[in-house]
Amino acid sequence: MKTTTWIANTLAFTLAAASLPAADKKAQRRSADLPPTLEGAKVETYKTIGDVKLSIYIYTPPNHQASDRRPAIVFFFGGGWRSGSPKQFEQQCKYFASRGMVAMTADYRVSSRHQTKAIACVKDGKSAIRWVRANAARLGVDPQRIAAGGGSAGGHVAACTGVLKGLEEEGEDVTVSSAPNAMVLFNPALALAPVEGHAPLGGDNMDGLKDRMGIEPEKLSPCHNVSKGAPPTLVIHGKADTTVPYWTAEAFAKAMKEAGNRCELAGYDGQQHGFFNFGRGDGKHFIETVRRADQFLASLGYLKGEPTIDKFAAGLK
Repeated sequence: MKTTTWIANTLAFTLAAASLPAADKKAQRRSADLPPTLEGAKVETYKTIGDVKLSIYIYTPPNHQASDRRPAIVFFFGGGWRSGSPKQFEQQCKYFASRGMVAMTADYRVSSRHQTKAIACVKDGKSAIRWVRANAARLGVDPQRIAAGGGSAGGHVAACTGVLKGLEEEGEDVTVSSAPNAMVLFNPALALAPVEGHAPLGGDNMDGLKDRMGIEPEKLSPCHNVSKGAPPTLVIHGKADTTVPYWTAEAFAKAMKEAGNRCELAGYDGQQHGFFNFGRGDGKHFIETVRRADQFLASLGYLKGEPTIDKFAAGLK
């Protein structure tokens, strides 16, 4: 990639840190109204650290029983590790619950509310997956069918739970795995260090990126920490994304496949960052990306039958 293209891509991400794209601006506005109200969700505290209690919002299938062993998915919101709200994935949770999964969206620490670095976001993501697995019996969840999902910075958090070793929260029972069994990632930030001639997200200001991460960026870069045995993954990404360029998703998918892991990359022509969000545009891409995620989860045996997203979306209008 030419240097001018490097500058264009990395500048876009640097500007995004100060001025989030439309989808993340919506998440930022929602973060001012916290804790959020998610209609129909059961709310539990999955982690207490200091005086901070972190909530997880749980949607269950109709007639769900604790004796069930349903597949589960945990979503993490976007917002640049700085802001955002679990409400971002409310409709995806409702949909997947209607399809038979226990679907959850988790809060985690962000810099605007908790003065934390991105490393804390990752630790919280791991804690959330561990909490679901540790409580699987009473939640009616199959502990061997837990997926992690998320968008943008939340996609980064989800990816880190699947590929990063260590970075567990001190004092937790690490005999209970914090790794998901599958991942569904929406325009995730996957490359925080140089990749095959590409500049990293954040550009040449690696000291600034290190400060934002709270650790050497490469140690929080999913693309640089892939190993054999990583969970099967679907990456959904807009090809015209100028905040998290499409090449980052391609690089991650390549690393996953070279390590012998399953990774599917669904690229969407002409689509920018956050195109998948509910409420964006005419809703077409919300429907398309949920359908694609449904098909992927069905291929793993997490769901049965054909997607019902068209019927679900019609009920939202």
